[in-house]
Amino acid sequence: MSLDAILDHVDGDLENSIARLMDLMRIESISTDPQYSDECVAAAEWLVDDLISIGFNAEIRETPGHPMVMATGGKGGTHTLFYGHYDVQPIDPIELWNNHPFKPKLEETKKGPVIRGRGASDDKGQLMTFIEACRAYKEVTGKLPNRISVFFEGEEESGSPSLVPYLKDHIDELKADIALICDTGMVEKDTPSIVTMLRGMVSQEITIKGPSKDLHSGMYGGPSINPIRVLTKALGAMHDDNGRVTLEGFYEGVEEIPEKIMQQWDNLSFDENSFLSEVGLKIPAGEKDRSVLEQIWSRPTAEINGIWGGYTGEGFKTVLPSEAHAKVSFRLVGKQNPDKIQSAFNRHLEKYLPEDCTLEYKLHGSSMASNMAIDNPSFEIARNALSSEWENSGVYVGCGGSIPIAGHFQTIIGLETMLIGFAQDDDSIHSPNEKYDIRSFHKGIRSWVRILHALA
Repeated sequence: MSLDAILDHVDGDLENSIARLMDLMRIESISTDPQYSDECVAAAEWLVDDLISIGFNAEIRETPGHPMVMATGGKGGTHTLFYGHYDVQPIDPIELWNNHPFKPKLEETKKGPVIRGRGASDDKGQLMTFIEACRAYKEVTGKLPNRISVFFEGEEESGSPSLVPYLKDHIDELKADIALICDTGMVEKDTPSIVTMLRGMVSQEITIKGPSKDLHSGMYGGPSINPIRVLTKALGAMHDDNGRVTLEGFYEGVEEIPEKIMQQWDNLSFDENSFLSEVGLKIPAGEKDRSVLEQIWSRPTAEINGIWGGYTGEGFKTVLPSEAHAKVSFRLVGKQNPDKIQSAFNRHLEKYLPEDCTLEYKLHGSSMASNMAIDNPSFEIARNALSSEWENSGVYVGCGGSIPIAGHFQTIIGLETMLIGFAQDDDSIHSPNEKYDIRSFHKGIRSWVRILHALA
């Protein structure tokens, strides 16, 4: 059976595909709120039934939290493991929604038709692009294209507390040739993207303590050390005038981007000025010898996320605070070691610490960056398949944030992961009036058909 016949079936069945997605979106699977636990179970059961209907062996797997969904089907070809999550973000503030978030609707916009509702883009719409591609294959050919395992999680939006233990307990069952994740977006409207770099993270809270109590600035100002002054001096010294981070050994493990990837980035229509002007800025503040895309996707950062101390209420109080606090995070790339970064930061602070002050730390989390091995043949197979569907050729891109499951697949299961998603920047994920473009959903299904056909 030809690829064109399967793609034609996708086109002809689009209305039914949209209806199935909207059925799933009506289930209020908010994972962070215990009162929606039954709804999370209902979403898992809906997916199991749907997967069984297209030839998978599927079942619910219990965890201490919300259930996982596991399914297997097909034979031969490249064994793929597909991951998605059926849970969604809370809907607050409800008054900012134009329609009920769990009563999805089709809506015409200036940019074309969209599906509006919670979970449309993150991640039910994206998840269903893959299921619908499998459905089209089965209905046209009578079988799935290759050996496929499916793994859906119900706690992604609440920190995935059950995920790592589950992965460790099911390593053999989850092994495959390549993992696929559809929880990312496109770098441009017509440019399909494969995320190959995810930044890691170190986040830490610090407290500098000075005098035993808050002091009157008229009585003690001058001779008494001010913890805020100590803190701001230390934090202000974390960057030099060229935007580079000054921590000792900070750039160990930071790797240069291969020339062929840089060429793909250079060919994008990304506009640095527009990117910053959308948030009221004009001048890039990172490393001066790096482009904005490099700064976001492939360079590490040190950022102060919060700082407080002393009197911050209405009016004025001339006080010298006894304590000063800050929250600082580092985005990591390449092979940077989170433990070494944390130690370098602590040593940096200690250099600025007077004898009369003490320093306390509270680590909030740390993880290494994830870097995908694009020399794996599946990556070029997928990129070429995407290029056949979209107006522009597929590109390998970075991601400024973190998607922990990709790193877990690498470190726990030993799997390389392709992150291929069709979301747009204006989808309002996690916000009121979330949407997913019909075009993204339609061409996303067609894209997975092409990828699975090529991998098979």
